[in-house]
Amino acid sequence: MSNRDPFPFPKPENDNTFTGTKSSQKETFDKPTHLAQNEEPWSRLYVTATSSSNRRSVMHYDQKVPNDSLDFHLKSLYDHHEDFLRTRNQILYQRETVSEDHGRTLKKRERQGVQQNKLQNHSIRVWINPQKCSIYSIQGTIESHHNASTNGGYSRKHDGGFYST
Repeated sequence: MSNRDPFPFPKPENDNTFTGTKSSQKETFDKPTHLAQNEEPWSRLYVTATSSSNRRSVMHYDQKVPNDSLDFHLKSLYDHHEDFLRTRNQILYQRETVSEDHGRTLKKRERQGVQQNKLQNHSIRVWINPQKCSIYSIQGTIESHHNASTNGGYSRKHDGGFYST
């Protein structure tokens, strides 16, 4: 067994053999953590509850929240006379999800005024081609192996030949 070191000089450093400080490392804090947490902003952030943490609290009660599945279905926006044959997800839409006039504060954000759209003052010009183009024309189409120029797109056999009719 040889005593030769297989790794050349300088030796790579890791967490166990680290020697010295690097300029990119931060200096340690001047106060211990348990004292610094009593000052701003840590104490303010710790004491102030968020809307989400208030809702998870044991003491939170909201009268508008449905108690069971029947209440959930009755509170939905679905109207059988106007929204017939909707999907299951569309049937269960709640007012809070779709509109802003539900009267509840879901997030503590101030509403921003309606911003004027830049295109609102300009009239939109619509151009219609006076000459009707043929739907079978391949001029101006995006090149692909599934367009009308390949004889219907799917009419070739696997060996490259054509089906006979």
